[in-house]
Amino acid sequence: MSFRVRGLATEPIAAGFRIAGVSTDTVSTPAEASRRLAELARQVDVGVVLMEQALVDRIPESLRRTLARRATPVIVAVPAPVPEAADAGEEYILELLRRAIGYRVKLR
Repeated sequence: MSFRVRGLATEPIAAGFRIAGVSTDTVSTPAEASRRLAELARQVDVGVVLMEQALVDRIPESLRRTLARRATPVIVAVPAPVPEAADAGEEYILELLRRAIGYRVKLR
C-alpha cells in the first residue's frame, strides 16, 4: 500500500505546502485543526501529516494518545518561517534532539 502526505495549516503556511506540491487543508483555529486531524487519521491511506507547529502544540491530549497508539499517520511539526523569539529556533532544534536521542542537550 502506498501512503499519501497531507498538509494541515493556517493559510500563510498552507500556501507554502501547496507550492511544494502537498495537498493541504486550510484551518483557522486549533480546534478546527484537531477535528480535521482526527478525520485524516481515520483515512487509511494517509501516512504523513505535515502540520504547523502552533497547531501541533494545541492538539488535545486525548487525540495525542490516540495518535500515539497508531503507526500512521506520522505527524511532522513544521515551525513557522520566522521564530517569534530569538531563541525559538534553538529551542526547536534542542527539542528535536531530545526526542531523537532521548536526552536533553545543552548547546552552550
